[in-house]
Formats: sequence, structure tokens, C-alpha cells
Amino acid sequence: MTGTAPTPGRPPAPAPPSSGTATRHLYVTRHGEATPDESGLTAKGRRQAALLGERLRDIPLSAIHHGPLPRAEQTALLAADRLDGVPVHRSAAAGDYLPYVPGRDELPPETADATLERLAAFPEEERTAGPALAREALARFTGPVPGDEPRHELLVTHNFLVAWLVREALEAPPHRWLGLNHCNAALTLIRYAPGRPATIVFYNDLRHLPEDLHWTGFPPELRG
Repeated sequence: MTGTAPTPGRPPAPAPPSSGTATRHLYVTRHGEATPDESGLTAKGRRQAALLGERLRDIPLSAIHHGPLPRAEQTALLAADRLDGVPVHRSAAAGDYLPYVPGRDELPPETADATLERLAAFPEEERTAGPALAREALARFTGPVPGDEPRHELLVTHNFLVAWLVREALEAPPHRWLGLNHCNAALTLIRYAPGRPATIVFYNDLRHLPEDLHWTGFPPELRG
């Protein structure tokens, strides 16, 4: 057998850094139930956040990202209290805004006027800054990650961004974020594997919440 033996007393050369990508597992949740003035969480919302953290205890999370508003930040911190040393990061891209305002021709004629009127009632900042923040959210939170190790992250955000991320994962037209609703502290998992379409592993999962904490945040007429 022939070959080159390592030089005695000299450590082997380090492996070159990886230039590949690995799978990202993005756990997405809407904040817990908010108080009427949206300044924080209700007692139900705090319970929801704590149970969300318990649900994720066995997941090797590398980070928790949350929007800047109190209801999202409090949810993230309460969930993090049930986890072991997972860092928590605030991000404007994880905030509450309109990710896309459709044109009239993208909407059903029967409801276009009502939909556009409803969207126009949102604060101007949420409408004008929203599309750029939505692009930032896609760049920051979606897609495979550099390296060889899969990454698991939790994103604590708001109903509109959950809908936008799910729409993007399904490669649906931009206006189709409208009509997607997410319960408070429910969990959605999107898997981004290299070379494959994004996968919705599960959506609006409530299994970690007892019955009395189900469906908060959903329109009353659609509650299960």
C-alpha cells in the first residue's frame, strides 16, 4: 500500500469551510391574545405563550425572532422562559404591517371595493413601509441556511406576516396573503431544504393549547 503519512508531531490540516447550504426549519407563530388596546397580552395570551414555549422544548432552536410591538415581544420572552438559553432578537421585519396591497384587478369584483376600503383604513406607515419590510422578512427568515448544519428558528410575529410567509412558501400570487388567518400562539412550520420547494409541514397547529385557548385571534364567524 502506498500513500503519504502525516508528518509526526504535526496536526492534520483543518477541513476547508463548507460552501454549501443546509435546511432551515422556520417555526412561525402569531403573538398571544392581546389586550383590547394592544399594549400587551391578556392572561390567556400569557398562558398561550408559556405553553408555546413548552411545546418547543425539544426543538434545538438557535434563535427566537420577534417584532417590536409589545404583544409580540412579550410572547417571545414568555416562550423563551420555558427554553434553555435560546437567544431572543427584535426585528422590524417581524412586525405588524401590510406586506402587499393588491390592485383592484387582482381581487374578485364583488368584494374588491370592500377589501380596498378595509386596507386603506390601516395606518399609512403600515401601508407604505410594509412592502419593503416584507421583502426584508423573506430575505432574513426564509430559504436554506449557509453551512452543513440544519437550523431551527422561531419567528413570533403577527397575522399578516404569517399569511405572507405561507403564501410565499406556496408560490401563490402576492394578493393571496389575504384570506389566511392564524390563531394566537398557534404554530406553523415551514421547511426550506436546498434544491427543493418550500414545504408547509403543518399550519395553525393548536395541539399545545387547551380548548379554552383555541381560536383566539380568529374572526368570530370562523372559529371552530
